[in-house]
Amino acid sequence: MQLNIEECRMRLLNLLKDKALLFGTFILGSGKESSYYLDERVVTLSSEGAYLTAKVMLDMLKEVKFDAIGGMTLAADPIVSAISVISYIDGKPINGFIVRKESKGHGTGKIIEGSTIKGLKVVIVDGTMTTGASVLKTINVVKNEGGEVVKVLVLIDRLEGGKEALQSKGYDVASVFTRDDLLNS
Repeated sequence: MQLNIEECRMRLLNLLKDKALLFGTFILGSGKESSYYLDERVVTLSSEGAYLTAKVMLDMLKEVKFDAIGGMTLAADPIVSAISVISYIDGKPINGFIVRKESKGHGTGKIIEGSTIKGLKVVIVDGTMTTGASVLKTINVVKNEGGEVVKVLVLIDRLEGGKEALQSKGYDVASVFTRDDLLNS
């Protein structure tokens, strides 16, 4: 199926609104309480959602010079995988990596799985951003492993200070959608 990028964006937005947006009382990873929850993995782990997420994010990254893409497990896992596959199909392969929450206690003890990032320019991706703390932890691991973060791209920004927190540290941050796109459209 061939869709133009705007059709991909609209289909992805509709999938997120229909499948990922839940209402109730939730405690977020940031510790904040919220009246809604964005379970984007329901979409990014579906075949259509993975494809659409990768196509839209790759389009947003077309002017960015980078060597690899990755993020913190678990939210970034399906996004990184989809982008790697679609980039290969499109003839512009991008290797991926996943940052563990902590180093393995056995084997090689790696904290990053996948592509070696030492000396590489990398893009960090995430599913939903609230305060930016998870993304900042990922950035710190990448820097400690010798990678240079050139862009942060999240699927959904909850508009609760994450973007501003990362920008105040000098990072270029963008989102595919914001909470307003999901709640107000």
